[in-house]
Amino acid sequence: MQKKTKEIIIADQERVRAYEKVFKVPMPQVTKDGDVTGLPDPYPRVVAGVERSGYRIWELAQKAEQTGIPVMNPILGRNSAEETYKESLDMYKMAEQFNETIFQFVHSEATRHIDPLNGAELIEQSRGKGGITPAGERELVQLGGGSKHPMRINATGDTPHLSIINALIAGFDGTDIGPVIHVHFGGRGIHDYKTKVLNGYRALQICAENKIFVQTDSHKHLNNIGGTDGMALAMCLLAEGLAVLAGLPKELSGLQMNVAGINLLADLAAMRAFKEMMWSDSLIVVPETFQNPPADLIVEQAHFARMAVSARLGKANFYRPKAAESVGIPTGASMAKAMWASYNVFANTADIDIQNAAIDARKEEIIAEAMAVLSAVLGRDGMLAPQDITPNFWRSYGDEELIDLIVSAGKNGIMDSPRAGGWDLKRGVRTHRDKDGIRRYVPGYGPTSIDEQYLTFTSEPVQVEKPAEISKKTKVVLATVGADAHVVGINTIREAFEKDGYEVIYLRGMNLPETVAEVAAEAKAQVVGVTNLLGLGTALYPRVSARMEELGIRAETALISGGRIAEKEEEHAAVNQKIEQEGTGFLGVDAHFGPGTEPADVVQWVYEHAEQVAGKSE
Repeated sequence: MQKKTKEIIIADQERVRAYEKVFKVPMPQVTKDGDVTGLPDPYPRVVAGVERSGYRIWELAQKAEQTGIPVMNPILGRNSAEETYKESLDMYKMAEQFNETIFQFVHSEATRHIDPLNGAELIEQSRGKGGITPAGERELVQLGGGSKHPMRINATGDTPHLSIINALIAGFDGTDIGPVIHVHFGGRGIHDYKTKVLNGYRALQICAENKIFVQTDSHKHLNNIGGTDGMALAMCLLAEGLAVLAGLPKELSGLQMNVAGINLLADLAAMRAFKEMMWSDSLIVVPETFQNPPADLIVEQAHFARMAVSARLGKANFYRPKAAESVGIPTGASMAKAMWASYNVFANTADIDIQNAAIDARKEEIIAEAMAVLSAVLGRDGMLAPQDITPNFWRSYGDEELIDLIVSAGKNGIMDSPRAGGWDLKRGVRTHRDKDGIRRYVPGYGPTSIDEQYLTFTSEPVQVEKPAEISKKTKVVLATVGADAHVVGINTIREAFEKDGYEVIYLRGMNLPETVAEVAAEAKAQVVGVTNLLGLGTALYPRVSARMEELGIRAETALISGGRIAEKEEEHAAVNQKIEQEGTGFLGVDAHFGPGTEPADVVQWVYEHAEQVAGKSE
């Protein structure tokens, strides 16, 4: 029983102990004779008076198939079990009004993106932000979480297998380990791409052996960083291949995807491509948030309603209602309103089957690219056909063999996206979202080793600018600080500075505040820009400033910040008001640029406050 789970615990015992120490939760122990103690039985088992199993979630997915109404998968996780449960009760009350069972996504503390063995310092400086703690997971279940509405936890990151062991101990019967394959997560924290894929595979093995429902991988993450639908489908199919090798039943596997609501036909084409190709039994649909939704918790529901229509007509199994992220982690009441808005769309949208030649043509484009990517990743001589991709096809590969092929494809640019997060991955792709809402490749900038006849290219005029020559005197250091894995915003700011002729030293995601200051001193930078979306700015930004003071560079170096200062919705207005009334001194920075800022405004501020100063001093 649990042979593979125990083998993983024994092989990675040092990290298991580090997880226990850093997060202050008891974890399974390895005895002197090589056995494992402290590991709960697999599901189904009774936890806090409720029999739990990943199959509870699969049953909800099957109900959605029968009714045509997606099951809602709202996201809500606060910093403690008590607060998470209290806020969740508002969502449960709304679900009861509809007589619906929801599938709650309990967002986890951001620190669990990080390896507890090699990243303890980064974890410690970011504690208590971004969601529920590992100890809080266990307490939440005991309080009653998941008793009626099953729950899944976010286990994505460097070491998802450890987060899943904790979730199993806690009593969560669903988890989220995707992206397993996506280049979005290659080397974005501490580990390189291979270690991340390997640990994702270990997580799949644990879920398979313990009957935990898994969001196996995600189109959403690649879509958010400019990847195409076809590339995302290929990556999700590769993740399913690993799931098959891990022994996961298809009933316990789900894929997640974005719908944009810009073009209903394009959304339906993408959903049908996934449904036609996927082995997993469940499709989890999420509204795309990278369209600058109104920073208003009521107005934004009009923004997300069009995406709910796509999910309903595309026959998704699960759909995630959204509340505005730009004003912080939402309250349970705000999420309940988002559920109400989504349910209203579902209940009042006719159950019709739209047939259109444009849907069929786009679906075939997506599948053709996915097959071409798969063929290149796997080194096939000929082109794979959709009917080739079966469980037995994946079983023809060894697990180490498939992992090595995936990693090689990421490092060689076969799998690519414009804003891939991995420091150890090749990047060269350029894409453009056309007026019809579809993201296509820019001619001449497709992924490596893919025959262009299987790719779709934009016909709209797109100028890919060559790297601008450095023309400004000012040197800029940009970095996220703390255990924050969000890099889309800072990438946008980086591109704006580079386009305007600035030399930029970009440290990517997850940095210690002191490290950023030390790099700035070594580089003799005139501007430092830091960001954090977890509400940690008040604690971390002053540490950047303090270290710059110690190094003797603060007086002559501008320090600016971005991101969300308030972690929670109810704190947002008060913190913004404090900035307006008192300025940014309490943050230790010279200027702050929050969500919704135009990149040009940041560049202009630097020009006025740093570049001009440098010119006058000569």
